[in-house]
Amino acid sequence: MKIERFEDVKSWQKARLLANQVYDLTNRSDFRHDFRLRNQIQGAAGSVMHNIAEGFDAGSDAEFVRFLKYARRSASEVQSQLYLALDRRYITEADLRTAYELATEVKRLINGLIAYLQRSNHAREAAPDYLTDDYSTNDYKTNDYLTNEPGDKL
Repeated sequence: MKIERFEDVKSWQKARLLANQVYDLTNRSDFRHDFRLRNQIQGAAGSVMHNIAEGFDAGSDAEFVRFLKYARRSASEVQSQLYLALDRRYITEADLRTAYELATEVKRLINGLIAYLQRSNHAREAAPDYLTDDYSTNDYKTNDYLTNEPGDKL
C-alpha cells in the first residue's frame, strides 16, 4: 500500500486513539479541575499525533524521522504524566494500564517506522501493511505491530 497522506500512517492512527483516550480521562470530575496537569497531558498526547503528521510533510525521510522522535518522546511524557494522575487519584490503575499500553504501542509503531525510513529510499511508495493498516476505530489489540489485524480486540 502506498502511503499518500499522514492519515494512512498506522502510528498516527494509534496516536489519535491515544489522544482521544487521554481527553476522555481528563474530562473526569477531579482531573478536569487540575488545569495544569490536564493541559500538559492533553498537549503531550496531541503532540504525538501532530508531530507524526508534521513530519510526514517535512520533505525528507531524515526530517520525518526527526519528528517521529519528537512524537515518541511525547508518548513517553504521556506515560509519565499518567503516573502523576494515578498518584493524585484522578485515574485508576486499570485506566493507567490501558492508556500506558496504548502509548507503548504507539512508540513501537513509531520505532518500526523510523527503522523502515532509515533503511528505505522509497518509504512512501511501497510501505508494508503493518505501517499502513487502518486502525481508525477502537477495535485493536496492543501486541507488536506485525501481528495487529483490523478488527482485533484489546
